[in-house]
Amino acid sequence: MRARLSTTFRSLTVRNYRLFAGGQLIKLIGVWMMYVAQDWLVLELSNDSPTALGLVTALQFVPVMLLTLYAGTLADRFDKRTLLMISNGAWAVLAIVQAVLIATGVIELWHIMIFAAMLGVAQAIETPVRQAFVSELVGKPLLPNALSLSAATFQTARITGPAVAGIAIAWLGTGPVFLVSTVMAIAPVLMQARMKPAELHRPELLVGDERAEAKVADGLRYVRTRHDLLLPMVMMLVIAMFGFNFQLTLALLAKTVFATGAATFGLFNTALAVGSLAGALAGTARKGRPSVYVLLTAAVAFSVLAIAVGFAPTKWMVLLLLVPTGFSTVFLAQAANQRVQLGVDGAFRGRVMALYVLIFLGTAPIGSMVISWIAETFGAAAGIWLGGAVSLVAALAALAWQLRHAGDRLAFQARPMPRVRVVHQESVVAA
Repeated sequence: MRARLSTTFRSLTVRNYRLFAGGQLIKLIGVWMMYVAQDWLVLELSNDSPTALGLVTALQFVPVMLLTLYAGTLADRFDKRTLLMISNGAWAVLAIVQAVLIATGVIELWHIMIFAAMLGVAQAIETPVRQAFVSELVGKPLLPNALSLSAATFQTARITGPAVAGIAIAWLGTGPVFLVSTVMAIAPVLMQARMKPAELHRPELLVGDERAEAKVADGLRYVRTRHDLLLPMVMMLVIAMFGFNFQLTLALLAKTVFATGAATFGLFNTALAVGSLAGALAGTARKGRPSVYVLLTAAVAFSVLAIAVGFAPTKWMVLLLLVPTGFSTVFLAQAANQRVQLGVDGAFRGRVMALYVLIFLGTAPIGSMVISWIAETFGAAAGIWLGGAVSLVAALAALAWQLRHAGDRLAFQARPMPRVRVVHQESVVAA
């Protein structure tokens, strides 16, 4: 057990990464608390208006769509640690001002909308910079483990934050919850200030003059010429848009299909989150860049499980299926992230990860609108299984693309146990 734990958490032996992970965990728990309290406050101020809640949510994502690619150029031009301290500091200041307005009772709905957009700007800059900064904290040998631990940190906060917020709102009200979350938002700035710049891994960075000329278009051209980066990004564009919508579809499934309340919705989210945390921890054992066929297998597995959830006849069957579905969701996302991060040149990492973040977060409003229309027209279950079906088509198309590009083929092997394996072109030529 000690050997397993030392392997799982080996990135934490790096002091700079320990500071980074600790600050992120504290901040993310506070962020999830703030989101829950914010949604509750919006409903209170708008007389339970779904439109107002949807507008606030959209305002958080619009800056991601508009600014993420530009933030990637900043990550390749300037010191990432400094950018993170500035963006996290801006987030903390905005959160503090909003909390003060709430605590004094002068907050109005239009205030929350403005803060949602401004916090979205801070997030649009912070997210791609943070994604690219992980490699500088630990270097390439530990990067797969560090990325998986970062995902585990996010999932831990996702489980803990809403639970704490729900209890705190019931006991204390929304104002104190906002105040607590703002204090927690300062943690990354303090932790990043304590890092030792001399211990960062920066051998691949361009010199100052070349960094000043980093452009978005250069990053896009770089990805276009790299099949090993283009394939996971195109595939994940489709899957993230149509398959990763469980926050929307599970609420509708609990309320409209099974005619249950918030308790069942909470159970659905807990099952999905537990599986997601397990999927993040499973990736910590990886020591190198995942192969494209590991990525494609994970995509097919996720798609099949999503379809199964959509067709599940009872809420208990849904609950049972959501655990492996959550596992496959994060395992797939991490495999794609690691394949991109471990394959990109350091000089382009900021711009490439900005494009990757845009695929995951920037497409959320589009996917949510499409899946919402499907769920409203054909039912919540259709929104889930159709999203899984579209994801399966994308995964199979990516598999065919990869086989054709590499000259590989699939072969069925009956013994010693039935399985499908990949016959590589190199093996055929050598034989």
